Amino acid sequence: MHIVLLCGGSGKRLWPLSNELRSKLFIDILPSPAGGRESMISRVCRQLDSSCLTDSTLIISHQDQANITARHTQGKIPVIGEPYKRGTFTAAALATLYLQSFRMAKDDDVICIAPADVFAGEDFFSNFQLLPDILKHSQADIALIGTRPTHASEQYGYILPGGQERNAYAPITQFIEKPEATIAETLLQRGALWNCGVYAFTVAFMISHIKKMGLPVHYDQLSSLYESLPERSFDKHVAEKVQRAVVLPYKGVWQDIGSWDTLCEQLDTHVIGLGGISGSSSDSYIINELPYPIQVIGVPGIIAAASPDGILIANKNNSNEIKAQLGNLPLKPMYGEATWGSYRVIEGSLDNENTTVTTLNITVLPGKHIGLNWHRTGCRAWTVLAGSGQVLVNGKVMQVSRGNQFAITKESLFSILAETRMVILEVRIGVTEEKDNILFEEEDWNVILKSAGSFNA
Repeated sequence: MHIVLLCGGSGKRLWPLSNELRSKLFIDILPSPAGGRESMISRVCRQLDSSCLTDSTLIISHQDQANITARHTQGKIPVIGEPYKRGTFTAAALATLYLQSFRMAKDDDVICIAPADVFAGEDFFSNFQLLPDILKHSQADIALIGTRPTHASEQYGYILPGGQERNAYAPITQFIEKPEATIAETLLQRGALWNCGVYAFTVAFMISHIKKMGLPVHYDQLSSLYESLPERSFDKHVAEKVQRAVVLPYKGVWQDIGSWDTLCEQLDTHVIGLGGISGSSSDSYIINELPYPIQVIGVPGIIAAASPDGILIANKNNSNEIKAQLGNLPLKPMYGEATWGSYRVIEGSLDNENTTVTTLNITVLPGKHIGLNWHRTGCRAWTVLAGSGQVLVNGKVMQVSRGNQFAITKESLFSILAETRMVILEVRIGVTEEKDNILFEEEDWNVILKSAGSFNA
């Protein structure tokens, strides 16, 4: 069996901690059994490990989040970068063709797709191992996992089982997507389950649907067409149309924690970061990533969240409205992570000559480097605030440590290797591009050095 985790989302429901680069998957906020905190995707990886499923898993993520995904999964799970967001069906199709082309998946191999942001009990993923046999014995086209509802939610999709469960699974008679409260109440009385978004099917089944959509059945060909493809949902275009589908009920904990009110239910403290809560402020929470304290006095039931991207003060019950409040605004992330470390935008402004000036704090982790980059416009001034390492500029390597300064000018090739944890203050002057042109991301620093020579030549 092959497991495919689908990463997606616009990063707005948990704003300001989440953004387009750091979605809710990558926020280190959940209490970890080992102490400290872990992100949702780290939690999922830990659970996959305990079920001995890590080696059978790959992740589909937007290419802009490929680096942060690799960092939070510690490189244990391959990450396939989607060039554009085109829905769960298209992502599943790309994963299927990848498995067929590069993992030699056969027609009767079973693929199990699941959302990467699932929050479930420690035994949840062990149920995935039952799905191949359920598909075989039931002769169904797809097998799903559903969970017993705790209330009549309007935010989840429902599965209506039919007949008696056989061998722990039941046939599905109907899918109902996010019904009104009165309908949800009726569904609960009829024994409906919440849809966990987990679908198991064979490679041959998915290939047949790719062909029905008129899409190529080769990985490279589908990748080249990605920009022109419409957005397609696996639920709508596949699951709701199949004649034979079965569901495996899951009796453990399962929850969508995509909003502040549901996330707060999973926290082990009311204050994370600098700040305090006092007075009649029951059920209020502070989550603060800024170096400035937040004090909540006499205000119950609120979430106060702060990050370099902004500040949110909201009643927990109304916090979902933040997505509508932000609308389709192109929010520029002020904080980001990559495999090599992280960065935070401190300030952005225009000088007297109408030139952009941006100041950043950059952290490069020990033994990591930022890859070989081509600097296209403006200039950068770097000051090493902490740590030591090597800086490569146009083929020349310099040993640097705290207090050293250097500049990156237009049309320069550059990289940096952190021997110890490095903190760098960067000032960008007249840099107009959104991101550098990364020429090479090889992990071995010596390969980077050799490659720089060939590019300079």
